[in-house]
Amino acid sequence: MSDVLWTALALVLVFEGLMPAINPGGWRRMFEQLMRFDDEQIRRFGLGSMVVGLLLLWLIQALS
Repeated sequence: MSDVLWTALALVLVFEGLMPAINPGGWRRMFEQLMRFDDEQIRRFGLGSMVVGLLLLWLIQALS
């Protein structure tokens, strides 16, 4: 279980680093737009991301 957790964390870091590495200007503009969101919008985005992630995990488990 521990290996899976570390692998997942490593993949998150890889995906998080793709956008600033490939398109730093676009990443900066996106980040500036995100800074304009209020707390409720950020919270909804975070919760939506978690739901999508959980659904993907469920789907992967169901198909394997």
